[in-house]
Formats: sequence, C-alpha cells, structure tokens
Amino acid sequence: MKTIKKISILFLSLVAFYACNDEQLNVDNFDGNVVDGGLLDVKNTSINYVVGNPGPYSAAIRVYQGEAKTTSIRVSKTFFTSEIVVDPITGKDTKVVLTSNTIDDFKTIAVSDTDQNSMVNYSFDFSELIAGLSVEGEQLPSSDSEYLVGDYWQMDYYVTNSNGLHQNYASTKATISTRFAGTYTVIESVYWNSGGNNGGWDGDEFVIESIDASIYKHNGLAFWADQTYYFTVDPDTFAIQVLPTDLEGNAVLLNGSPIMISPGGDFIFESVIPQINQATKNDVTGEDVLEFTVGYHRGAGATREFYEKMVKQVD
Repeated sequence: MKTIKKISILFLSLVAFYACNDEQLNVDNFDGNVVDGGLLDVKNTSINYVVGNPGPYSAAIRVYQGEAKTTSIRVSKTFFTSEIVVDPITGKDTKVVLTSNTIDDFKTIAVSDTDQNSMVNYSFDFSELIAGLSVEGEQLPSSDSEYLVGDYWQMDYYVTNSNGLHQNYASTKATISTRFAGTYTVIESVYWNSGGNNGGWDGDEFVIESIDASIYKHNGLAFWADQTYYFTVDPDTFAIQVLPTDLEGNAVLLNGSPIMISPGGDFIFESVIPQINQATKNDVTGEDVLEFTVGYHRGAGATREFYEKMVKQVD
C-alpha cells in the first residue's frame, strides 16, 4: 500500500508538470494522443451508498488546466441493476444487466480557469440519485431498501473548454452497499513474521466492499495491495468471521499460503495478542471501527500474522 501511494504521488507530480508544459492533455482518451485540453483527476471513483443513509454523499475532482482551459464540468447519471433469468436453451440461471435512461444534466460544476489546477466537488443524496430515472419503463423505487447490493449509479464527467465538449476517462460509481462497506484508515497495526515484530501500517487506507447482503471483501493485506479475503459480520454481536474460502468456494491463499483465521481456523496463531475480529458501530458520527486478526501459514515457527484496527472515513 505504501509503495502504491509513492507511485501515485509521483504520477500526479508528472501530471501537474505536463499540465503546465504540454497541451497534449486529453479527457476522453487516457493515453493522451489527442489534443483536447483539460484533465480531470477524479478522487472518488467508487462511493459506497449505505442502505439507510440517504446522504448527502460527495465526490471531489482535481482539475488540471492545459492550453485549452476547462470552464465547467457537466455530470450525467445512469443506473445499473441486474436480474437472474433462466436460459431457455440450457436451463441455467443467467445474470442480465439492466440499464436505466441517462440524465445528461444531473449536475453542472463551474471551474475557475485562472488556476493551474484546482479542486472542485459536488454532493448528492438518494432523492437526487433516483429522480428522473427508470428501468424498463418503471421508475426507480423510492425506498433504498428495495435495491440489491451491487446496484449502482454511474456518474460520467464531460469537460467544456475551447475545444468543445469531451467525456472524461474516469467516472464515479455510487454502489448500493451494506453498513460496514467503505474506505477505512488504519489506526493500529502490527505484523509478526516468524515471531518477530515487523512493525505496522498505520495511516494506510483500505476499501471494504459489499459483495452481497452478508459478505464483505477486504481489499489489501498490510503492505500487499493485491491480497484479499472475505468476511461476515454477526448482526447481533457484530463479531467478524473471516472466511476460509472465496466466492467460488476455493481456499483463500494469502501471498500463496493458506489463510489463518480466528476463531475456528485450521492453524494456531503463534504471536498475535490479542486475537480480535470485531466490528463496532458508531451511530453518532458514522466512524465505524473494524478489527481484524488474520495470517497465513508457512509452517510451525514460520507464520505471518497481522492485527489491524481501522476507522471508517466519513465526509
């Protein structure tokens, strides 16, 4: 995670440099081969819409100015859902994606063309998200409890400058999620390698993703952004149970080795104290807290064990 952050900072520095010196900036072709001017760095490409919390939610965008100055951003919205239908030939269930109409003028954001780069933002709530949208002739439900986890609204961005109107490469998805989905900041962490304390990753950010009404996905493990695992939260005690298998029923491997879970796992933790897997709700600020104890097994005396405590980011 830390390495990725450093790369991202370097990338943004290079973008800022070219914004000052190169008119080959483009908003609808991300390889930059077309001279369109303007560049948007969408900070919130993924937003978790939590059922029961109508908002408002907000998204931020950094605007880099090129030779052609960006003067405004138009935001459109489209809703996506799915249904399961039976294939008449094979008899198997098939997932079909359904798309609503598109509202082209959902939001308009004014942009100052005097700054080399600037931050702009906009907000929306549930009533704004559903207004004017329909799927197969039916208006979107007025209660967020009627939506499926995984349904989402997509906001696309159109830049206006002296070269005309251009669609930005990156968009924002506001996805129907459950309570503990969101972006979290680690506030306590420790990594044991073969019994030795190798420090922690305090301050890093991780995305907790809703898979369905009960299963969550933890994206990232300590210093490795490409490692993932799944868990559930007990609706009464809020105890977290890390799952030994993935969504296809395959055994979860972390860095190529079998996952260690507590409680009820096949392997004994040798170093981590305490062993906590717990969610704590904060109904006042929304800053829920998640604690995880996981690891992976490379033999007795060679375990890799991790504890982290993270707090949910709120706007």
